Amino acid sequence: MTKKLSLLILTFLIVCFTTSLIAQTSGVLTFTFMPVTKSPCYQGSNNVLAAWIQTNAGAFVKTKIRNCCGGSTFDHLPTYAVNAGGTAFNASAGNITDGTSGATLSSFTAKSFTWDAKDVNGASNGTVVADGIYKVTIQATWNHGTGFTATTSYTFTKGPSADNQIITNDPDFGNILIDWVPSTVGIDENKKDNITFNFLPNPANGVVFVDYKNVKNIKVINTLGVIVYDETIESSATVNAKRIDLTAFANGIYIINVSNDSSSSNYKVLLNK
Repeated sequence: MTKKLSLLILTFLIVCFTTSLIAQTSGVLTFTFMPVTKSPCYQGSNNVLAAWIQTNAGAFVKTKIRNCCGGSTFDHLPTYAVNAGGTAFNASAGNITDGTSGATLSSFTAKSFTWDAKDVNGASNGTVVADGIYKVTIQATWNHGTGFTATTSYTFTKGPSADNQIITNDPDFGNILIDWVPSTVGIDENKKDNITFNFLPNPANGVVFVDYKNVKNIKVINTLGVIVYDETIESSATVNAKRIDLTAFANGIYIINVSNDSSSSNYKVLLNK
């Protein structure tokens, strides 16, 4: 074997080994937020908005929300527009693959989206991106002029561990929830003191399905510490299953507490209807 061929093989092996070390955990990010009502607006409560995924260094990954309209407001999301591949004067040229788009918004209402951990490849959904720190960036504009726009980023870690955050409200956005759930932890399980408890889905769209063994009580608690669901299990000698309906409650993070005479465990679930 020649020295040149040996060098080529060694280079190939190093590249393959290095590539194998770059983790690409699949999963789902759920992001919920509420734009703060601003005034004066274009007209009434009219406003424009964009939300997108970036790398921690600021590189564009994927658009999730874009609301603006025609020549009158396409130029009012300049930060988003440039990052998404358009120009500061034309947000409509930005990549909208796998996102939602629409006209100028007529009010300030809660928004929510999910991200499948993938980038974009032109007009096609791309592949799962490398693990690491990412950010959701939101830009909102509600009137003409540079003083009527706000751009804020919120970071999270995409990887094999869940990242659940309740973000403190800021002057422009509130009720911010970040929930990264890797596919490997879609179901939580605990076998402490013979307790077995599994539930799905997470995030939940209103109904949580659980199965359990040796559990005597199930509670669901909101972030204010209020118990919104409380049930005593009559018998825990055999495996049981249950459907817990949370559709009457507000979106957000809830704690499912399960207990028996000697043990208690908590699990986080994100309600996103």
